[in-house]
Amino acid sequence: MLSSTMRSNARVEGSVLHPVRYIEYRMPESMTAPRSILSAVRVVLYEPQDPVNIAATIRAMKNMGCSHLYLVRSVEYDPWRLAGIAHDTDDIIERIKNCETIEEALAGVVRVAGFTARRRAAKRDVTTPRAASADLLEFAHNGPVAILFGREDKGLPNEILDRAHLLVTIPTTGHASLNLAQAVLLALYELHLTADDATRTLAPPRKDAPPATAEEYEQLFADTERALYQIDFFKTRFHEHIMRTVRTLFYRAAPDSRELALLRAIFIEVVRTIERIAKRKAGGLQQ
Repeated sequence: MLSSTMRSNARVEGSVLHPVRYIEYRMPESMTAPRSILSAVRVVLYEPQDPVNIAATIRAMKNMGCSHLYLVRSVEYDPWRLAGIAHDTDDIIERIKNCETIEEALAGVVRVAGFTARRRAAKRDVTTPRAASADLLEFAHNGPVAILFGREDKGLPNEILDRAHLLVTIPTTGHASLNLAQAVLLALYELHLTADDATRTLAPPRKDAPPATAEEYEQLFADTERALYQIDFFKTRFHEHIMRTVRTLFYRAAPDSRELALLRAIFIEVVRTIERIAKRKAGGLQQ
């Protein structure tokens, strides 16, 4: 949408004063980038002990497109140190909220997933990060949601975990204890996948070559057979049986025409190399 505004500035041509018209461009709302659903996700660390873990959490958030970090009674908070460990994350560090209470950290949140590796006395259903991600993102359309993690040495106490609508355990082997930042990364990764929010896509697959023809296969088998003869592979083995097995192998691999040409080039070069070596040896004997 274009809108023009008249400014007091003017330009002079000869003796005529012409007002200068500035054109202001406003981006239509339909053309602005869509807001990611992950902008509604809040990472809450309850009493984190190690600034290195906080920095690693920030790095994980940057990787997965999440930008809201709440720290509840952090033992040490040094934004300069965090920036030195988690490079290029100033945008997240500047938004960090330091809270004194869990109530402050969860204010306005409509859904909370508490992560725990310990068995609890109270019987509550426990879910996985993948299942929890679908649940959280469904609620994220209506307000902020939070993933809640405890301190490195003790996890979340029961009275804090009681605030969580969902209890989440990351499936592991018998050794269930994860580093704090690793747990955050796994949780955010599942949210990232569920939201289909990837902005860094995989490289496109290479252009497919056409399938190999019957004639190309026969040329490959002939080149393979010559190479095997040159290295004296057959010896006392059954020649026809071996070549039949070679055919079966290549048919099962189903190389396309480009790949088949590469295989032919390899076997042809084997034959040429052996012939060159034989000629050099023959020349040496003649001398």
